[in-house]
Amino acid sequence: MDLEFASLPIQERYKLLASLVIPRPIAWISTVNAQGVNNCAPYSFFNAFAEDPPLCMISFGPRQDGLTKHTLKNIQDTGEFVVNLVDEATANAMHLSAEEIPEAESEFEKTGLTPAPALRVRHPRIAEAPVSFECRVYKTLEISPARVFVFGEIILLHAREGIVDPLTKRIDEAHYQPIGRLYANRYCTTRQRFALPGELPE
Repeated sequence: MDLEFASLPIQERYKLLASLVIPRPIAWISTVNAQGVNNCAPYSFFNAFAEDPPLCMISFGPRQDGLTKHTLKNIQDTGEFVVNLVDEATANAMHLSAEEIPEAESEFEKTGLTPAPALRVRHPRIAEAPVSFECRVYKTLEISPARVFVFGEIILLHAREGIVDPLTKRIDEAHYQPIGRLYANRYCTTRQRFALPGELPE
């Protein structure tokens, strides 16, 4: 099968990309709005893109009502945000926090999550998350009225005890069980890992 993307409706393009480019890491972004309401929501059009400067990127689309997502609005208002990563223990809370709720309500309260103070940004991190990156906006790129890329410079890392070796900075796989996004309400674990022969550069 060959498909010319230019001939496809936008929603069909999205479904194909979201269903084929899998698994994807999940950015569980936490922010606080001008009224002091803590917000968190998951985004899977996300990845790490550079180490010098250390950059991650999140792609934002509109809400179902066509308005700007609360997370993006809070980022644009403050120039900061926190990316929390998701493991098996936090998967259900992450999935529940994807529900679009009024701006005056908090996903933290609805899902039973704990906001923890960040050290370098004004937004909270998710205490239950295995890893959190405190970020400042490096660049924003408006691809179209319905799609905005936010590049964040990672300025501080929080990790649950046991995940990162304090001396070598290597990850202990036994203590880190992230999940990946597939499509719709489907996810995958990273339990079945394997190594291939041959040496790779550090």
